Amino acid sequence: MSTVIQLLDALGRFLSRFLLIAGGVMLTAMVALACANMFMRGAMSAPIRGTYELMGFFGAIVSAFALAATQMRKGHIALTMLAGKFPPVVDRYIDAFTNLACAAFFSLIAWKTCAYASSLIEFGELSSDLNIPFHGFVYAVAFGSAVLALNLLTDCLKALADWKEPT
Repeated sequence: MSTVIQLLDALGRFLSRFLLIAGGVMLTAMVALACANMFMRGAMSAPIRGTYELMGFFGAIVSAFALAATQMRKGHIALTMLAGKFPPVVDRYIDAFTNLACAAFFSLIAWKTCAYASSLIEFGELSSDLNIPFHGFVYAVAFGSAVLALNLLTDCLKALADWKEPT
């Protein structure tokens, strides 16, 4: 079991790091686009067409790509009303159940988001200002949710196995 947990943990860390770097690139693109748009609006009185639309797409990717890395660092909000009120073994099972429920929820989000992106392709949906197919952005959000689900499942297995970080 510990080998499976190590493999899932390594895969989750690799994908989380990849998504964090890609999200950073998208955030940099957002800053560059916002600055260029402000310059064009002020200097030329002609804003960049589609800036609002692209900022929305890029912002969705930045948010979705940060989820998994935040989970790896335990940076999400956690309700700890019951933590420490039970014996450690019960706390572990509560933690495992919570992580499993969250993994199931984000798996469902990833699945339904993929289905939505597929319907965008099927109907030939394009963005309103730039007329670009935006299903790729939706698939990216689904991938970010899937990696978060993987990390939550790994955390569930770690809690059940009372797993310690290898030294």
